[in-house]
Order: sequence, then C-alpha cells, then structure tokens
Amino acid sequence: MTLPRTPSLRLDGRRAVVTGAGRGIGLAAAAALAEAGADVTLVARTAGEIEAAAAQITALGGKAQAATLDVSDLAAVDAFFAGQEPFHVLVNNAGTNRPKPMWEVSVEDYDAVLDLNVKSAFFVAQACARRMMAAGETGSLIHMGSQMGHVGGPNRSLYCASKWALEGMSKAMALDLAPRGIRSNTIAPTFIETPLTRPYFEDAAFKASVLAKIKIGRLGQVEDLMGAVLFLSSDASALMTGTSLVVDGGWTAD
Repeated sequence: MTLPRTPSLRLDGRRAVVTGAGRGIGLAAAAALAEAGADVTLVARTAGEIEAAAAQITALGGKAQAATLDVSDLAAVDAFFAGQEPFHVLVNNAGTNRPKPMWEVSVEDYDAVLDLNVKSAFFVAQACARRMMAAGETGSLIHMGSQMGHVGGPNRSLYCASKWALEGMSKAMALDLAPRGIRSNTIAPTFIETPLTRPYFEDAAFKASVLAKIKIGRLGQVEDLMGAVLFLSSDASALMTGTSLVVDGGWTAD
C-alpha cells in the first residue's frame, strides 16, 4: 500500500510580494511567507518600516527586500511589476477604512476607501497576473478581505461595499485565471488587533460589542492569519480558487 502524502506548506524557490507590508497583517504575512522559504518583497508607500522588516527577516535567515511603491499610482504599479521577475504569490493587502454612519459619508471618504480597497487592489492583481502569464508561471493571488465582505456592520457602509466588491472581484478573477494555473482567493478576518485598529478598542463599549460577536471570545491577532496566508500560498490549497477563507472566530456563523 502506498499512502498519500500531505502536500507541502514550504515555499522554497518561490517569489512572493506583499502590499501594505510595513505593519500589522501585511508584516505578519511577509514573515510567514519568508519563514516558509519564499523570497519576499515587502511593499509600502514609505521605506522605513519595510526596510526594517526586510532586514529583520534577513537577519533570521530568510530572503526579503523592500520596495517603496504607492499602489494608488497605477502607472507606478505597472512599472513595478513589469520590472520584476514574476511572483508566484501575491498578498494584496493594502487597504483603509473610514468608519462612520452612512449619512455622514462624503465623496472624499468614498473615493479614499473604494479607490484603495478596490481599484488599487484590482490593478495590483492585474499587473501581477500579467507578469506571471507572460512568463508562463502559475501561482496564487490572495486578497485580504474581511468578514465585512460577507455581512454588514454599523458605520461600515464604505468598508462593506469595498470588501463585498473584493469578494466578487476575486471570484471572477479566479474564473479568468484558472486555465492559466493561477488561483485567486480571499482571506476574510474578523477584527484583528493591529496598530491601525488598536485605538478603536480604547472605546470600551465598542470593544464589548465586537467581543460579543466573536464567539471564540477574543480579538484576532495577526498570528491568527499567518497560517491562512501560508495555506493559500502553498500546494496544500492547490484545488482552492474563487473562494474565501473566513477567519472570524465565529462572527458570521450566527
């Protein structure tokens, strides 16, 4: 009898790129990919944090470099990917939020959230996929969505609009790219404690309302997403495309 063998979670010999990689979820994703053997490019608008992170990954024996790039500059996005060797993994993570009641949302708020969370995410994925296809490479596009791409939430009209859009975008991209051997999926986290979100949790009432919905009973940590990133990047998820890996502590189950 020959037993089946578990597909490897290792990423040796593969190139990965993470946007919004200077802190929080993006930094954790980069660290996870590097630990699994990938050569990781950390992308952000400012150099300081990603250069420090790349240096730390390298000091620990990983392969990493920093690339300063504003993903809202679509010409710069095209030039960046055209000038790189093809990547095998994209973590499409750059994003923003402007929580407020729908009646207070301005046109400027709308443009800020939808332009980064949807428009930039789309064209980053497009540029990455084009380079992969031109080189005949296969791989995995991972878009950082949210549980708010599956449900609604108070004061989240813009954020929900952007993350629901990301889910549809990923599904359609998966259909276009499947014949090329390129997969497209989302990760949909609950509230994750990061430098960006931590100030919100200083409001005791808000924190209590969040914890009441997370059935596991605690806020998410960036480490809770590292395994999901690694899984969707690796051969272990080879048959997964056009779907969402929901990491929400039970929020959307209720």
